[in-house]
Amino acid sequence: MDTAGGSELAPEPSSREVEAVMRAADTLLRVVSRSVAEVEDVVNTPQLRVLVLIHTRGPQNLGGVAAELGVHASNATRICDRLVAADLLERREDPADRRYIRLELTTKGKALVDSVLEHRRQAIAEVILRMPLGRRPALAAALEAFAAAAGVQGTTDGRFTLGANT
Repeated sequence: MDTAGGSELAPEPSSREVEAVMRAADTLLRVVSRSVAEVEDVVNTPQLRVLVLIHTRGPQNLGGVAAELGVHASNATRICDRLVAADLLERREDPADRRYIRLELTTKGKALVDSVLEHRRQAIAEVILRMPLGRRPALAAALEAFAAAAGVQGTTDGRFTLGANT
């Protein structure tokens, strides 16, 4: 693996680095769990994952949903059928290829995801608020580099894309 600015090999991560990311991941998982609990009377976790996937990456087809969830296409179909029945998701013909069905959020689905993501943003902001002011820019830079190393790039509209590393 190349380092960010040169061609020399990067040393293995230290146990401190790995454990720091593990603690941060645990903190973020708790934030996510709380936001999921907010809507568990409306959708279950796999259904919410589908809604967030479509919100962050744009319209998907069933194959893309199944791949993201790591399930068989029939399971993805059942999940999406329930979301369509709940008026959170709609199916549309793909304008580029009518053989494919695009899954898109309805207004109600977008509102639900927006609410969950806003809860997450607020909970994360509360944690960051408790950090020393001078450490916050380093946190943002480190997490941007971490996401980029995983192949995730943000966009200006709050969505993200996956690169070749994922």
